[in-house]
Amino acid sequence: MLGKVFKAYDVRGVYPDPLNELMARQIGFGCSRFLLADAKTAGDDGPMMKNIVVGRDMRKSSPSLSDALMKGITDQGGHVLDVGMVDTSFIYFAVNHLDCAGGVMVTASHNPPQYNGMKVSKRKAKPVGEATGLAEIRKFAATVDYTNNPPQGGGRVERRDLWDAYRKHVLAFLDLSKRKGKKALRCVIDASNGMAGTSIPQLFGKKLSGEFGGGSLEIIALNFDNSKGEFVHEPNPLVAANVQMTCDAVLKHKADIGFCYDGDADRCVVVDEKGKIVGCDQLTAVLARHFLEKSPGSAIVYDLRSTKAVQEEVLKAGGKPVRSRVGHVFMKGALAEHKAVFGGELSGHFYFQQNFNADSGVIAMCVVLTVLANTGKTMSELIKPIARFHQSGEINFQIEDKDAALAKIKDAFSGYGAMDELDGVTIDCFAKDGWWANIRKSNTEPLLRLNLEAKDKTTLDRVYAQFSPMLGHKVDH
Repeated sequence: MLGKVFKAYDVRGVYPDPLNELMARQIGFGCSRFLLADAKTAGDDGPMMKNIVVGRDMRKSSPSLSDALMKGITDQGGHVLDVGMVDTSFIYFAVNHLDCAGGVMVTASHNPPQYNGMKVSKRKAKPVGEATGLAEIRKFAATVDYTNNPPQGGGRVERRDLWDAYRKHVLAFLDLSKRKGKKALRCVIDASNGMAGTSIPQLFGKKLSGEFGGGSLEIIALNFDNSKGEFVHEPNPLVAANVQMTCDAVLKHKADIGFCYDGDADRCVVVDEKGKIVGCDQLTAVLARHFLEKSPGSAIVYDLRSTKAVQEEVLKAGGKPVRSRVGHVFMKGALAEHKAVFGGELSGHFYFQQNFNADSGVIAMCVVLTVLANTGKTMSELIKPIARFHQSGEINFQIEDKDAALAKIKDAFSGYGAMDELDGVTIDCFAKDGWWANIRKSNTEPLLRLNLEAKDKTTLDRVYAQFSPMLGHKVDH
């Protein structure tokens, strides 16, 4: 049964079948064994290296699953620092702030309410995926016998309230001083009935308006009630329909900006003052300029599906563009390797060197607000010069033999331009023919994902017509 819930980057499944309290306890045991051993192997033997931070989201099943997880950790001898109901990025902060062996967040992120899961981080809040520890955790979880030989590890659970420290950390990224004395910056926040409904009031106060970062901020709240563990709309801001309430509210309230969060609030999507959704890759280019002004010549990491404008803007600003494989494991690794100050992913995850190379939805929001204050421009004005190319968006194609299709594409487009296999197959003919494309395999489904960009619509349509017959059946997914 454990095999049904262990995925490439986390643990996830429907509650209570297959993911239940007994399984959560087993996983807690496995997490403790792996995280404590990993810290010891790395030579970290400080007093906090038997401590594991545990947090949870607002789902109905999260309290009981969290309790079972913590019991499993203490069964193995780990000590739990229970930080309660928090956003996922809070866990990354807590692991570093308290210098712990790792952390576990009980959440199913953007999945429907019947789902739950766990995101595991090791020391320094480095992500744990299948290749970096999840396979071992699964193995350890499978070996514990709670029926005939239940372990008695003697660990303890300690409750910790870190909101004051977290607030100070997050708000350090917010600077509205250039708007001091001016009209309040007005923003709509759709918490999607998720953890932003807890973290935003904790960070900005229950009134949600006042003086922050040297200037005035007014927050218009949508879907902040997370007490029922249910959603008005799916908590996935990558689906345009889920962001429509934010778009409508921005126009209704004449707001300067809008933010729509996912369920565990580690990512958000931005809506400009005209009620238009901003592409996360285009936002990466805008925010890259902000960080390069503060740290000239630094590296900026970007998801390889991003618009070519990201690379061009980073170079124009004197920075070093670094392409990364898709996924937080690879993005965080690239930030560390290249000592990058900032990174952005098409999925709405934004990564910050001063946030332990980790992603944070609320920090991304603070930086966006800072950029608006510093430039005096609207979001649409900032995005307009970035949105200079035509993009297909990510298109899914159903096909059983994914490897054969990729081999066919490589053969068909051999010699067209630069080709690499950093993540799937990328063909770059931008300098010569004005287009580039990336085709990646889904980890879990018989799907190929195409991202295509061109300098003009005619070229985009022409190249798409070349690719689509080789990719299978197009699906809405």
